[in-house]
Amino acid sequence: MFSTDTSSASEDEGSLRRQGRVASSSPYQSHPTVEHWFNRVIQGSSTSSSASSTSSHPGGRSHNATASSAATVLADLMAHTQLDNHCAPPDVTGLSERSQVASVRGLTRGYTHTSSTMETADGVPVNSRVSSKIQQLLNTLKRPKRPPLREFFLDDFEELLDVQQPDPNQPKPEGVQMSPLHGEPMGVVTNWPPSLLASLQRWGTTQPKSPCLTALDNAGKPIYSLTYGKLWTRSQKLAYTLLNKLSSRNEPLLRPGDRVALVFPNNDPVMFMVAFYGCLLAELVPVPIEVPLTRKDAGSQQIGFLLGSCGVTLALTTDACQKGLPKAQTGEVATFKGWPRLLWFVTDGKHVVKPPKDWVPLIRDASNETAYIEYKTSKEGSTMGITVSHAAMLAHCHALTQACGYTDGETITNVLDFKRDAGLWHGVLTSVMNRMHVISIPYSLMKVNPLSWIQKVHTYKARVAVVKSRDMHWSLLSQKDQRDISLSSLRMLIVADGANPWSISSCDAFLNVFQARGLRPEVICPCASSPEAMTVAIRRPPEMGVPPPGKAVLSMSSLSHSVIRVDTEEKLSVLTLQDVGQVMPGAMVCVVRPEGTPYLCRSDEVGEICVSSCTTGISYYGLPGMTKNVFETIPVTASGSPVSDRPFTRTSLLGFIGPDNLLFVVGKMDGLMVVSGRRHNADDVVATALAVEPMKFVYRGRIAVFSVCVLHDERIVVVAEQRPDASEEDSFQWMSRVLQAIDSIHQVGVYCLALVPANTLPKAPLGGIHISETKQRFLEGALHPCNVLMCPHTCVTNLPKPRQKQWVPASMIVGNLVAGKRIAQACGRDVAQLEDNDQARKFLYMQDVLQWRAQATPDHPLFLLLNAKGTVASTASCVQIHKRAERVAVALMERGRLNAGDHVALVYPPGVDLIATFYGCLYAGCVPVTVRPPHPQNLATTLPTVKMIVEVSKSVCILTTQAIMKLLKSKEAAAAVDVKTWPVVLDTDDLPRKKLPQIYKPPTPEMLAYLDFSVSTTGILAGVKMSHAATSALCRSIKLQCELYPSRQIAICLDPYCGLGFALWCLCSVYSGHQSILVPPLELESNVSLWLTAVSQFKVRVTFCSYSVMEMCTKGLGSQTEALRLRNVNLSCVRTCMVVAEERPRIALTQSFSKIFKDLGLSPRAVSTTFGCRVNVAICLQGTAGPDPTTVYVDMRALRHDRVRLVERGSPHSLPLMESGKILPGVKVIIANTETKGPLGDSHLGEIWVSSPHNATGYYTVYGEEALHADHFCTKLSFGDTQTVWARTGYLGFLRRTELTDASGERHDALYVVGSLDETLELRGMRYHPIDIETSVIRAHKSIAECAVFTWTNLLVVVVELEGSEQEALDLVALVTNVVLEEHFLIVGVVVVVDPGVIPINSRGEKQRMHLRDGFLADQLDPIYVAYNM
Repeated sequence: MFSTDTSSASEDEGSLRRQGRVASSSPYQSHPTVEHWFNRVIQGSSTSSSASSTSSHPGGRSHNATASSAATVLADLMAHTQLDNHCAPPDVTGLSERSQVASVRGLTRGYTHTSSTMETADGVPVNSRVSSKIQQLLNTLKRPKRPPLREFFLDDFEELLDVQQPDPNQPKPEGVQMSPLHGEPMGVVTNWPPSLLASLQRWGTTQPKSPCLTALDNAGKPIYSLTYGKLWTRSQKLAYTLLNKLSSRNEPLLRPGDRVALVFPNNDPVMFMVAFYGCLLAELVPVPIEVPLTRKDAGSQQIGFLLGSCGVTLALTTDACQKGLPKAQTGEVATFKGWPRLLWFVTDGKHVVKPPKDWVPLIRDASNETAYIEYKTSKEGSTMGITVSHAAMLAHCHALTQACGYTDGETITNVLDFKRDAGLWHGVLTSVMNRMHVISIPYSLMKVNPLSWIQKVHTYKARVAVVKSRDMHWSLLSQKDQRDISLSSLRMLIVADGANPWSISSCDAFLNVFQARGLRPEVICPCASSPEAMTVAIRRPPEMGVPPPGKAVLSMSSLSHSVIRVDTEEKLSVLTLQDVGQVMPGAMVCVVRPEGTPYLCRSDEVGEICVSSCTTGISYYGLPGMTKNVFETIPVTASGSPVSDRPFTRTSLLGFIGPDNLLFVVGKMDGLMVVSGRRHNADDVVATALAVEPMKFVYRGRIAVFSVCVLHDERIVVVAEQRPDASEEDSFQWMSRVLQAIDSIHQVGVYCLALVPANTLPKAPLGGIHISETKQRFLEGALHPCNVLMCPHTCVTNLPKPRQKQWVPASMIVGNLVAGKRIAQACGRDVAQLEDNDQARKFLYMQDVLQWRAQATPDHPLFLLLNAKGTVASTASCVQIHKRAERVAVALMERGRLNAGDHVALVYPPGVDLIATFYGCLYAGCVPVTVRPPHPQNLATTLPTVKMIVEVSKSVCILTTQAIMKLLKSKEAAAAVDVKTWPVVLDTDDLPRKKLPQIYKPPTPEMLAYLDFSVSTTGILAGVKMSHAATSALCRSIKLQCELYPSRQIAICLDPYCGLGFALWCLCSVYSGHQSILVPPLELESNVSLWLTAVSQFKVRVTFCSYSVMEMCTKGLGSQTEALRLRNVNLSCVRTCMVVAEERPRIALTQSFSKIFKDLGLSPRAVSTTFGCRVNVAICLQGTAGPDPTTVYVDMRALRHDRVRLVERGSPHSLPLMESGKILPGVKVIIANTETKGPLGDSHLGEIWVSSPHNATGYYTVYGEEALHADHFCTKLSFGDTQTVWARTGYLGFLRRTELTDASGERHDALYVVGSLDETLELRGMRYHPIDIETSVIRAHKSIAECAVFTWTNLLVVVVELEGSEQEALDLVALVTNVVLEEHFLIVGVVVVVDPGVIPINSRGEKQRMHLRDGFLADQLDPIYVAYNM
């Protein structure tokens, strides 16, 4: 496609100016055409017959591509093909793809005979003798190496989400294209005033006694009657005062054209009218707004933005109103949130001055200058100011006078808000034009006496009344006791919201009752209006001889496809409408498609009504873009030609033109909800909800309906206020009936139905509900419902189809490549080649090491235990541990009569006793099992675990302290377990000093050294067997990785009962001879800073902790770093701080820990994690050498499909994964396919298998699942290296070769742990890791402290801990459901809201999700609320 446009865009915007250039395909077109082009050009197509190719433009001109430009085209083509898939602007030249290809085909011949110069992609001339191949190469090299970042922000959800196909049988519009409808011409009136102010002057001077406005108090008594004379003189006074008496720094404060806020209460129309006309006379622009009652009024902040953008500096108000406004300490009116600083001026009599005799206000003819600004609130809640010119204001008054047949001196009753909309147009502007007398009924009076307006019509014999449907409805409810009123004087009852779906029923019911009291049916005149277009249509009064009113009964289901189909009234699923009369005089109206190009609708199609006339608003103040869109629309016919040369204003009303040229309105754009391609109107849904009997559970006028966007479609939310006396049972019954009604009438599902306590929904200024604010609160979780029903299962229909597992053929292995990628295997340093200059490596048995140390360095301190105060509770040197171990061994043999190989349970608090008794067991040849002691305050849950481990491990004896021994046999213990079945219990507090005749020598290193028992996160108690060889290999590996020597000190804040925690606490110091500073994690509960203070005090370089410890420090010390610094806590000594974990690294926690303690000198590079599991307690550990741990970002969606897709940081759905430390010396790791057991390539997700001398040798027993088993410890690959014996870790992860080099100079392989296979949730054919869903949920609301997920009969159950007031509990239900749908494409089945601390956490800080599940199923969680999503 050849671009001929030489003017529209600059070179760098990507428009190719020179004729004959080729612009590449846009990112939205399919890529094959580019490939096709590319191949065509390179091969040199033999089909081309000439060097010139012609392509026709929409304009009809054709261009020849000369031979010389062909080369340019090609060079450009080469340069742009690749690039522009990502960054070309969309093609706007309007050519089809076929012609693109055609235009290039003919180039290939001319391509070799180029003229003497051609240009590269950048337009640099080069000599033609440069080989075209080199030229190609040059252009290829210009392409960026990595795709531009934008690629990562193109959300490819289309391929995932089920896009709903339109129903082939859905109704389609069949009528002819509508033609614009013209209103009757504006009448020419001889004495029509040149401006509204001229009218005011005329009546004020010629008819000064004539009544203009009567204001009523809350008892309905007239409190003030404003005459036209008074209005004229008072407006003049105010105008003079504003212009001459307000100054700042000797400059007048206001200049003509400045905007001024009018802040008047709804019960003071007189002061408002004076202020409004006073501003007009002073040539100021009034901006009427609501009185802000509190600093937090619904929408008040948005009004502030409007005032700020209009540059308002002065607000006019009444004395009484000013006194009621909230004040700052200075006594001045407080500045409201989001408002500019305002000067408040009270317009009461004593503050205004009489103008001098010679001062007269300038009264100009109506011009296009702005007269006033009316505010409106959009669907999203933002506030816009609509500017109305003097000319439009005058013309609108003229049109209304003509349409309503107003005559001089008529009396009109106005119930509406006089500051805006029909209340302002009829009751303040047109009334002055025609010297009418307005009786203004305040909202506060209507609340006390809903009949007041009817009484005033009767009293004043009013000819016209302006009301809303609500006012008619209210008066029906309270009319029974009124006998003597007559409405026979009315010639027009204007229903301002005649476009509402329920207005027809209000009109009919009102007529039914009041026809007997003189109301004639033909005087009811519904009208339609919008802030932008002002009055759009109004039914004329009967004397004008107009056609009879129309009524339409339309099929709801057709309407949802924007098609008009007449139906019968007997059906429930119909919408009955009344017409809103004829188009206004002098106006032209058409109906256009609401989205995209404004094409005219067909005659049986619903669209947005547009008006072209001189009576509409002219712009949104300060918003030129939106103004162009709304006030300057050019409707076009199907062929694309404009309907008229006059611009149209969009009214935001949806409707159609019916028979007799009557206008019908079916809804508003603001209330439009497009669900799965069908349109529903919020007001219709409200009407359906209101029709559900019985209404006694909710308030009639207090229902809000809106849609929220969740998972790329709109979802309907219904919120209603519940009456205080309704029981939960009643409410649920009503809610389920509403759901059924909406489903059957509108054929659409409701996503969420919430009931809130009475009077808690945000109110609009004059009653009614502030919808956008309600929606905002719903999305922020601040609605505080008391009942909630979510139905995502029924209405979310666009989820991706469940994934079917494909059968994968085994990959091909070639050398060390699998499926073309390097096999994912890695290993730590080779232990055989590492010399450690230490006696210890000669020893295979830990007991020998201890004995040797006790002889070689008897007084060398090995252990130092701290208590909660931070003081040293006990220390132990090599010889002290040795001697104490001897005593224990003697006691075991003599008092316990134990034999070699017997199992002994060690039940001790963390401390030196535990270490000494462990070696005592080894000295006696027994097999120790370390067991966490029961918690004295919580025996019921902790003691059974102790009992279970003792029984499962077949321990024949328990060693413990006297205190714990008493506890094990206490009365409280008897309530939890059978205390009679304990094996022999020995206390080791006061053992006699006896020397052991000889230390037990195991016959082979493969013999069992100890048992390591631990409860997995899935609630399985698993004990693994550690041989003597594995124990010493483990110690040696850790010693080499962390460079541990007798001169070193390390600090350990871990539980010493299992896994790496046990090894570091009890084994490593004895093996390597370094000193361990032991900090029991329990002590942190009474002194959070204990561990970090110890690290600083002993200047420790290497320290270990658990996630729970890190979390306690982050939460407990986050705000106290300053205090710690004053206590000289300094962490700059720390080289490595390792979190001992058996899970995916918790990046958020380690990063916030690093951030918080950076102030105390902690190096950001210091914190890392370790990885171990049941089959091998230490696979990775950062250690002291080697590169820092790396972080990669993977696509979470690919992860669900067991794939790894690396993405850029910050791209959507990205998940950061941190490497779990370096692989230990002697450890080999490979990634295997979970199903085929074959090896996988680099960066592929599979199960982590490990082979090392310190693997455990097997499960002792797996309590709860006997079948798990042998293959966990000895398994082989199904192909490739089928000899090596591996152990399966049960964790998913991947290996990735990095650019870094490790200590040995090789490229470093990083191991990333994704999560435990046992924990994963299989949902919809995909694999989810609970932690990912939980992370999303915790982000959903500030009051969610913790969260855990599990499945129950294929339902996803989310348990959230609420850290806030219980009234927030139900807010969480919708937010949790939304976030899981949006981010994980899953529907939450049950949301359980519980108190903090209910989710069980084990000693490593891991969630015990299976325990939680058991508690949920056994109904033991004592939840605040359980929501079952339907």
